[in-house]
Amino acid sequence: MKIKYLALGLAACAFTAPVAAQEVTGNVALGSDYVFRGITQTDGGPAISGGFDVEAEGFYVGVWGSSVDFSDDTTMELDLYGGYAFSGAGFDYDIGVIYYAYPDSPSAGGDQNFVEFYGGIGRSFGPVGWDAKLSYSPEFYGETGQAWYLETGLGMEVFEGISVDGRIGASRFDDFPGADYEDYQLGVSGTVFGNVGWDLRYHDLSDGGDESVVVTFSQSFGD
Repeated sequence: MKIKYLALGLAACAFTAPVAAQEVTGNVALGSDYVFRGITQTDGGPAISGGFDVEAEGFYVGVWGSSVDFSDDTTMELDLYGGYAFSGAGFDYDIGVIYYAYPDSPSAGGDQNFVEFYGGIGRSFGPVGWDAKLSYSPEFYGETGQAWYLETGLGMEVFEGISVDGRIGASRFDDFPGADYEDYQLGVSGTVFGNVGWDLRYHDLSDGGDESVVVTFSQSFGD
């Protein structure tokens, strides 16, 4: 079973705080690979991606797309999402829903499009940021039934403008328990030329497959 992955890479820091007025932001990125939950989405090749977000009073909606290569006719992933971010009792929270669409996917082999609901929590402990997130799909990719993904991570700034983080995730499939696996990643990130982001990241799986090192450069707008 081929598992899909979304590149909404959460750095292991607190979630975005609510904003008082409407804010529109955009982003573009070029990476040497597109890895989702430890599995390449571009057959080990480069990916270009980008999206837009609108936030107001803690509520947000957004769209994000990326090139993909599934060794069939599928060449694009398009994600639509919305949610609410808020803070309380020293923690930051994020709840929402995301729809993964593959507009040019072939119809054979089950429906590739699917929905996930998610909830996250984060907090800073001095210089260290921690977060955790649970995602649930009632009908996962390929119409393979209920699926869960639990992830957590830590991150911190080690030098001015340079941060490191580590994450672990666990994928669970109700109808295919033999497909359950864990993924791991370690990354270092920063900026160059003032506002161009860079990220160097190592990915690995519990079964030893799809080990990779990914370099990504990104640019955001409207921050």
